[in-house]
Amino acid sequence: MASRTTSEFTLDPPDAERLANLNGPFEGHLRMIELRTGVEISSRGNVYRLTGPKAMVGKTETLLRGLWGDADNETLDEPAIHLALAGIDPPPGKDGDYEPQEVAIRVKRGTIRGRGQNQARYLHAIATHDINFGIGPAGTGKTFLAVASAVEALNESRVQRLVLVRPAVEAGEKLGFLPGDLTQKVDPYLRPLYDALYEMFGVEKVVKLLEKNVIEIAPLAYMRGRTLNDAYVILDEAQNTTIEQMKMFLTRIGYGSTAVVTGDLTQIDLPKHQKSGLKDALDVLRNVDGISFTFFEARDVVRHPLVARIVNAYDARDEQDGQTGPNT
Repeated sequence: MASRTTSEFTLDPPDAERLANLNGPFEGHLRMIELRTGVEISSRGNVYRLTGPKAMVGKTETLLRGLWGDADNETLDEPAIHLALAGIDPPPGKDGDYEPQEVAIRVKRGTIRGRGQNQARYLHAIATHDINFGIGPAGTGKTFLAVASAVEALNESRVQRLVLVRPAVEAGEKLGFLPGDLTQKVDPYLRPLYDALYEMFGVEKVVKLLEKNVIEIAPLAYMRGRTLNDAYVILDEAQNTTIEQMKMFLTRIGYGSTAVVTGDLTQIDLPKHQKSGLKDALDVLRNVDGISFTFFEARDVVRHPLVARIVNAYDARDEQDGQTGPNT
């Protein structure tokens, strides 16, 4: 565990309006900084107390002092805080010596927290990165937690709309012609996202938000040429994207937007000769700053206990097939 320290400093001259500008509504700016740096921030008037990993406390103090200077002559908003945070190196989470700040999501059904370390890290990554990948088997909460995070962002007006995207690839079955308009054709593929939204908002509110286009259904094939600003975008079942589709999707992300990409690399329904865009993105983007990858395992499954055992059984069989080869 990285050594922790506490530092206390004063921002002068005292100015209540300037302090409110720095802290943000309901201290939202301070919460953003906490999530990104892993440093706990408490304030009493113009006195700030920082507690966290030693390497990050000094950087956080420097950041707050810089923002204090900016707060004197400009209104600080979320994009301004994001830009300021971009200059700070992330805490050393990859080394395993950093415990992320717990992220509690407040929605209509109550408060949602990550179950287990992977879900907690996933929620923290979503809160601190603009592009996030959640990869793992069914039942690990990838989609549910992404939708919960999106609903909270929408409720707090951090984004203006929620865009749900999914490739329309049939899961091993030929469904034939689907009647209806575009939304009706894509609805069957988005059912898991709808189920999560209904649980967070209730059916009636979801219907109203769809009518107002606050929640938008965007088939992946129709995303080309768009730029999504101030939006929360969820791409579900991303293992069934092609390389070109994944690149196209990731380059749609505009300013003030958050993207979450979820998928299970063991359930690819693309033609055998076609490489999954999710698998390719993992190879190409794994070490790109600002993009997070969270990997879930069978032990993270939060459905019926049998689901975890089923996942483990298939994984064991696939591992054995890989060792013995296809011709044995």
